[in-house]
Amino acid sequence: MARYYQDYKLGETSTTHSRTITEADIVAFAGLSGDFNELHMSEEWARSGPFGRRIAHGALVFSISTGLTVQAGGYSDAVVAFYGLDKLRFVKPVFIGDTIRVKKKVIELSPRDDNRGVIAYETTVVNQDDEPVIVYVDRVMVRRTA
Repeated sequence: MARYYQDYKLGETSTTHSRTITEADIVAFAGLSGDFNELHMSEEWARSGPFGRRIAHGALVFSISTGLTVQAGGYSDAVVAFYGLDKLRFVKPVFIGDTIRVKKKVIELSPRDDNRGVIAYETTVVNQDDEPVIVYVDRVMVRRTA
C-alpha cells in the first residue's frame, strides 16, 4: 500500500524485522565490493586486531539496513527516489552471528513542490542487545497526492 508524503507525521517511529549477519554475507559482499580487508576475511589476523575477531563490513551492514527497511514497507510505491544520506557513523562493530534490526523516526518533512516532498529519518541500526551499531539520517523523496 502506498504511503504518500502527507501520510507521514513528525515523530512517528517504526522498527523492522531482524536479520542475522552470516559468514556467507561477508564473503559475498567482499566479492561484490572488492573489499577483502583482513579485518573481514582473516580470522587469524583479526584475533590480534582491535576487535579480537572478524567484523562485518560497515557498508554491508548499512546495505542490509536499507533492505530491511524496504522489506518492512518503509519505502512504498510512492517513493520517487532515495534522496540522500547524512551523518553516517559506524559506532560499534557487527560480528558474524550478530542480529540487527532498524529503528526509524521521522524527523523532518520538507515539501518540494505540488507533486513531491522529502522525508528525513533518524535511523539507528541496533544489534541483538539493542545497542546502536550504525546511526545515520536518510532522506527519501515521496510523491504527494493531488
